Amino acid sequence: MPPATLALMLVINLFWAGNIIISKFIVATLGVPPFWAAGIRGFIIAAALSPWLFPLPRPFGRVILIALSMSGGSFGLSMVGLMTAAPSAVAIVSLLAAPLTVLLAIVMLDEQVGWRRALGIALAFAGVVTALAEPQTLSASTGLLFVLAGAVVGALGSVMMKRVEVGAVKLQAWAGVSTGIGLTLASMVFEQGQAAAGAAAGWRFWAAIATSALLVSVVAHTAYFWVLRRHDANLVAPLTLLTPVFAVMMGAWITNDPVSLQMVIGGLIAMAGVAVILIRPSKRFWKGWMVREG
Repeated sequence: MPPATLALMLVINLFWAGNIIISKFIVATLGVPPFWAAGIRGFIIAAALSPWLFPLPRPFGRVILIALSMSGGSFGLSMVGLMTAAPSAVAIVSLLAAPLTVLLAIVMLDEQVGWRRALGIALAFAGVVTALAEPQTLSASTGLLFVLAGAVVGALGSVMMKRVEVGAVKLQAWAGVSTGIGLTLASMVFEQGQAAAGAAAGWRFWAAIATSALLVSVVAHTAYFWVLRRHDANLVAPLTLLTPVFAVMMGAWITNDPVSLQMVIGGLIAMAGVAVILIRPSKRFWKGWMVREG
């Protein structure tokens, strides 16, 4: 991989990691309801990618369900979790998306898993448990359960994605539409005071949510798909493991997250497990895993 492309991947990972910090700022510091904020983010993404909305993808209903799972469901639940959970812990739990995708593919697609990928799955889960099995982290366990639920929903969407043919950018555009509509409706049911919270947060909220939508979902993801088209997936995908590394570093620096030696060791074990999964995946696994929302 050329040095310029490697540098681009580093920037992409920084954007993805920064999105966790931005999301934490929106829901915890500014106090904006998470579903409402994520819904607005979805509408911004849809507006930016509107040229890719048509012609409609087929089968339309299934694509919308997949888009909502991989984007709105996953991101919305993670936003709820960030109300109480630390960004560094969220980044580590999010590593479970890869092994969960493999496990669901075994159940739903009858994929076969050799001993290497089985080892990777075991390492990923063991690493996350090791990283989070300490009192100060478990005190935010409720928030992390929402993050875990988001990883499950996103993994489910990735597996369903393997049964449809739709371009990555088109899927992202419809993910914005489905997220905007779906999470706005969810906000109306489960949240209150959305307009007042947005007004109180003022320009800081709009700047943060626009940055999350445009720089992360539009710019960073488009750049990632560009890199992926030009280089072997086995080379590109492991580089995405820099995202949790950067997220933990940003969490310690910006939000003063407590980062213990146990968390570092557990995170490294989990990353090693995910790396094993990514380096030797099946072709069908790639199709769902590479189209993701962050």
